[in-house]
Amino acid sequence: MSPPKTSYAKSGDVNIAYQVLGEGPIDLVYVWGWLSHLDFQWMNPTLTSFLLRLAGFSRLIMFDKRGSGLSDPVGEAPTFEERMDDIRAVMDAVGSERAALLGFSEGCAMSAMFAASHPERTIGLILYDGFAVGINVEGASPEMTWSEQALNIRRTIDHWGEGETLRWIAPSMAGTPGAKRLWGTFERASMSPGMALSLWEAIQRVDARPVLPLVRVPTLVLHHRDSPIPAAGGRAMAELVPGARYVELPGRDHFPGAGDPEAVAGEIQEFLTGARVEERPDRVLATVLFTDIVDSTRRAAELGDRAWRALLDRHDALVRAQLELFCGREVKHTGDGFLASFDGPARAIRCASAVVEEARELGVELRAGLHAGECELRGDDLGGIAVHVAARVGALAPSGGVLVSGTVKDLVMGSGIELLDRGVHELKGVPGQWRLFALGEHDGGRSLGATSQLAR
Repeated sequence: MSPPKTSYAKSGDVNIAYQVLGEGPIDLVYVWGWLSHLDFQWMNPTLTSFLLRLAGFSRLIMFDKRGSGLSDPVGEAPTFEERMDDIRAVMDAVGSERAALLGFSEGCAMSAMFAASHPERTIGLILYDGFAVGINVEGASPEMTWSEQALNIRRTIDHWGEGETLRWIAPSMAGTPGAKRLWGTFERASMSPGMALSLWEAIQRVDARPVLPLVRVPTLVLHHRDSPIPAAGGRAMAELVPGARYVELPGRDHFPGAGDPEAVAGEIQEFLTGARVEERPDRVLATVLFTDIVDSTRRAAELGDRAWRALLDRHDALVRAQLELFCGREVKHTGDGFLASFDGPARAIRCASAVVEEARELGVELRAGLHAGECELRGDDLGGIAVHVAARVGALAPSGGVLVSGTVKDLVMGSGIELLDRGVHELKGVPGQWRLFALGEHDGGRSLGATSQLAR
């Protein structure tokens, strides 16, 4: 997707870059951690999905901290006071009187300090995979510090721009082809190696313990159980904030959007709105059916426009009646056919057979093709390779016949449906070879026949 418009707010003499997404009733200010770049974040599909999920129930306000991303560079690590000024400047620029703050990682301490200092402008606080103290802080208990992880993180600065931070910040993504190279670009876009080192040294000195007990707004603390930032740090924050709710999630990824972003977004939504609306799944297993009228152009020319239109209307009513009978869902009307989906392959085959047989009584020859697989949900439409396969199978079906993929055949084993092997075929635009099966004669099917052509 195209990034939202980037604007700038003045915080003293520094320009702070920000973006706004969504029109929800709650303002949610996202306070990033060490690395950030407003435009570059939209190149990561999983992070994009996470941000869109947040913007689905809020007006999401994002900004690059001074010294990082699209905001002005600075000579040294900013103070907490300066960073609080940046939050306030961005909120003022977008007209936000009160907002919830979502602090991530190093952004947690900064968010907590703003909430404690400006409760009149803070309706809630979410502390996500953060820590109460850095490494070089006296008096911190061993379980709250993370010196071993910090040593590994420090070493990545010596290879800045090579994507080494991905190994600890999002290990589930590290093996994805091209991910390390892309992440290296993100590192370079976020800040220079010198700025990275300066900010990292400041992170090691963070001590939010005096601030957290002063927070007086509803607070949610989220932490991944096996995050490189120990969960003990998250539990410590929850214990220090009066009345805070602590939720520990499974997973080892630290970066937002990696791992299970829906789990994080769902907890945030429930905390802020009181209701958790699960995002509609974007992929689903379905049996896909394609039907079309054989030689429709010739038949239309023979009958004339009015008679052809009347025949199509009867055909459409017939197909829709059978879809309802067999619990199918009409996805799309293709003019002389239908794309439909079913949650069970046996019902899909029986529906296809019934449609073909009843259409014959209208004087119309149909062909039908079926395939079962994972489909992408695009509103009310279906997409993905499974839909393409079903279309290609349908193109190979004989006049008055039903043809199915080997996947469908395997799924209906034991149903009593007779399927006859019609050999291995290539499907246009689909890799590999596919074994296809025709519905048996006593089940209403017809032979594929020796004259069928591959859909090339």
